Amino acid sequence: MTQTISPIEPGQEWTVESFTPKDAPGVTQLFLGIYGAGYPVRIYVEPDLLIEENRSGRVISSVAKTAKGDIVGHNALFNSAPCKNVFETGAGLVHADYRGGHGIFSQMTVHGLTKGRERPDVEQVFGEPVCNHPFSQKLGHNQGFITRAIEVNLMPAAAYAKEAGATGRVTTLMNFKTLKPAPCTVYIPKVYETLFPVFYKDLDDERQFVLSAQPLSSQRSTRLDTQVFDFAQVARVAVMALGRDFPRVMQAENDQLLQQGIRVIQVWLSSGDPSVGEAVDRLRSSGYFFGGVLPRWFDSDGILMEKILDPPVWEDIILYLERAKTLMALIRKDWEAVLDLNPKNQWRAGQ
Repeated sequence: MTQTISPIEPGQEWTVESFTPKDAPGVTQLFLGIYGAGYPVRIYVEPDLLIEENRSGRVISSVAKTAKGDIVGHNALFNSAPCKNVFETGAGLVHADYRGGHGIFSQMTVHGLTKGRERPDVEQVFGEPVCNHPFSQKLGHNQGFITRAIEVNLMPAAAYAKEAGATGRVTTLMNFKTLKPAPCTVYIPKVYETLFPVFYKDLDDERQFVLSAQPLSSQRSTRLDTQVFDFAQVARVAVMALGRDFPRVMQAENDQLLQQGIRVIQVWLSSGDPSVGEAVDRLRSSGYFFGGVLPRWFDSDGILMEKILDPPVWEDIILYLERAKTLMALIRKDWEAVLDLNPKNQWRAGQ
């Protein structure tokens, strides 16, 4: 059923509040008005779905609304990591007439973090600010989020076509903030021994670091949990268990995803597994490079490994903070090193 997009009067006073069911039509109209009917996450363009996700607690929406009840902004916390206590802050947008100095986005983020602290199950929050403009990067920095990983070439330009926001695939940061500490042990792959101190610098929690020296276990079987995002041509492979069969299982998954037309494959490994170092070595030998670290990702921390079929246009990646620039330089160096390891791989030429 087609929804009619009602105009919103500019210049109204607004407040940021928790979502209620009566806000659902206004939120979906906001998404449709900005992104169009092709927006791939149906929760935010179907009112009944949005109501149910908030009712269940899987989504925690913050809305900016006027006294008339017009919805002029939305942002949410939602679980998208293997660990159910890690929530993403995202699905954020502001009506075109209420941008530029109003502070709506910032207030919605603060509101969401406040609600997250009130919930016992929200322990870590992360965001994915895009790198085709600096606005969301500045916002995350102002709220105390710190970059720990970078998702190279994550989103296609088509995702931003309605507002002409990008001309090529868009890279995003992964910025983290701890709400409830949970110290753990991190096993460092030998190949990244010098990188981990840089990526973990100023962590707002405690970690014990140990060099990963154990081989992949013959007593366990590898178990993968893969999500495919057809619109973005992206696949995310969470390695839920590591075993001696990892190279074979992962290669089969890799081949199948490429046959489906996937252009970006992300692999999430648990750095709480003492054998993670060998898994990283195996991935590097088949074209995957280091993307960063993921606090609390599996309850234990995670490692992001990436394979991309389209060469990044590094010069088009806009980075606001020196920290992000430092991490990007290290990631690019590993990408180049992996290219040298895999000169015949089809992904090198983006074929």
